[in-house]
Amino acid sequence: MESKKDIRKKIFAERKLHTDEQIEAMSRTITDKVTALPAFKNADRILVYADYNHEVVTEYLIKEAWKAGKEVAVPKVVGKDMVFYKLTDFARLEPGYFGIPEPVSGEIVNWSKALMIMPGVAFDRANHRVGYGGGFYDRYLEKHPQLERVAIAFSFQMLPEVPTEPTDICPQIIVTEEEICYLTD
Repeated sequence: MESKKDIRKKIFAERKLHTDEQIEAMSRTITDKVTALPAFKNADRILVYADYNHEVVTEYLIKEAWKAGKEVAVPKVVGKDMVFYKLTDFARLEPGYFGIPEPVSGEIVNWSKALMIMPGVAFDRANHRVGYGGGFYDRYLEKHPQLERVAIAFSFQMLPEVPTEPTDICPQIIVTEEEICYLTD
């Protein structure tokens, strides 16, 4: 099995091969699939990342959530943790940790019930996730185990198997432009 470092290098290279138009088209398809999920339809609150560097574009998902009357919050890195800020306007986002868009101000939220839309570098069909290496989502979800978890990714991020750690917290659902994988454990 490849190491997490090698997987990250491979997937980052693959992301660079796709044009902005391809990323946007695949992201819109993923958005359509996510917004059709009961987990999304039934959620009043959405915790979602602001995309960066050819990740699945979340702007469409955020706009759909707002259109449906849902509250949306995005993360900001504070030390070794993430804090979520309610997002009401994209103008509140500025480059932060590693250049990732983060809220500059607003209301900090600590929702006990919400749908978490997670990023990741790579996944497998057992819903294991390789993140970016900081452990931010695993630490946040360890403190908020009641949150529903959906990861969004492109199909090229789905691998036969990825390495796992005991501290990894898997998404319950992974949505790509080609498929939806449900955690069976």
